[in-house]
Amino acid sequence: MDLSQFCAFCLMLMLANTGASDPDQSLEIYKKLFAVKRKDQMKALKSLVELNDVHQQYKIIEVMLKGLFKVLEDSRAVLLAADVFPDGPFPEDEKLKDAFSHVVENTAFFGDVVLRFPKIVHHYFDRNSNWNHLIRWGISFCNQTGVFDQGTYSQLLGLSFQDTDLFQKALKEEERRRRKEEKRKEIRKGPRISRSRSEL
Repeated sequence: MDLSQFCAFCLMLMLANTGASDPDQSLEIYKKLFAVKRKDQMKALKSLVELNDVHQQYKIIEVMLKGLFKVLEDSRAVLLAADVFPDGPFPEDEKLKDAFSHVVENTAFFGDVVLRFPKIVHHYFDRNSNWNHLIRWGISFCNQTGVFDQGTYSQLLGLSFQDTDLFQKALKEEERRRRKEEKRKEIRKGPRISRSRSEL
């Protein structure tokens, strides 16, 4: 049993003991478990940062992003089908709790990855038009849950949202810069008349 399974088990026990009658208490318990999950995510990210092979980082991040957005898409569908609102009470059904936690945890983890590996994430993110829609929905959902109300989590969410907007701007600027550079190279090509002092 790994740490995340253990945390989920502890959450179920705590909710069972409290009768899960108080949604605020359930959310507070989830926030504590979320902090534990974030530590695990940070350890995984740290090992990815320490990996010196850029090609390996690209491969790992590609697989990670595909999985992350698949889970985010599936969880979004479950939450929308059950009419779970982010600012509503914490879900009591296990399937809905899992979907809720998947959205919150994957959105936060995406923020970490995009802040540490912006170039690699851009490489894959920009090729998948649905991902932009999904992450914007995830960030909006997380902003309304109350899980990110305190500490660095709210800053992380804001930065990752800004970065998704910056993706588009940075790509446009990069494209403009590349075009200008190509035009400059085209102008430099061709015959030139040069004067040298030795010819005069």
